[in-house]
Amino acid sequence: MTKPLVVVLDYGSGNLHSATRALVAAGADVTLTADADAALNADGLVVPGVGAFAACMDGLRAVGGPELIRSRLDDGRPVLGICVGHQVMFGHGVEHGLDTAGVGILPGVVERLRCERLPHMGWNTVEPPPSTTLFAGLAGERFYFVHSYAVRAADRLPNDARVTWADHDGDRFVAGVEVGALSSTQFHPEKSGQAGAALLRNWIATLG
Repeated sequence: MTKPLVVVLDYGSGNLHSATRALVAAGADVTLTADADAALNADGLVVPGVGAFAACMDGLRAVGGPELIRSRLDDGRPVLGICVGHQVMFGHGVEHGLDTAGVGILPGVVERLRCERLPHMGWNTVEPPPSTTLFAGLAGERFYFVHSYAVRAADRLPNDARVTWADHDGDRFVAGVEVGALSSTQFHPEKSGQAGAALLRNWIATLG
């Protein structure tokens, strides 16, 4: 059986090699590249990201990332965003008073969590919707988070968006989104042990 081809977009940000290794272990044939043709034509595209929202957007724009992502999603071709790669799918990120436009696939603002203990770093449970594909079979599992910013309101998301939530110190935020061909997670599945590996297998299984 042929393994699905996944491109991890290399734009200078993210746990590129750990994400690549985790996807290979989950059953994909993985290429780490910024090549536009490869990214457009792969069965799946993974957009990782760590650090500042604005810096990640600068890196994405340098390799034509926003256009690649939009083109794939317009064609119904799967994209997986991880951590800041999840955040940039939204309209804006506000960090240290700087408002930066995101890729804008989803309406919403990435903002600082309103709690005393930051960053939110470590293992946490999530609340997926009953209709989830990404979290199938993973009820009650814990995933690894490292962040101080998140989307805290999802009222403007499309009606068919399947939103997964998490809570840190009483502050509720979006931990994952599944809508159309886009899946994204605020946490790092590549750092989330067996639960993260199972989630990646769930996503790879959608690539057909």
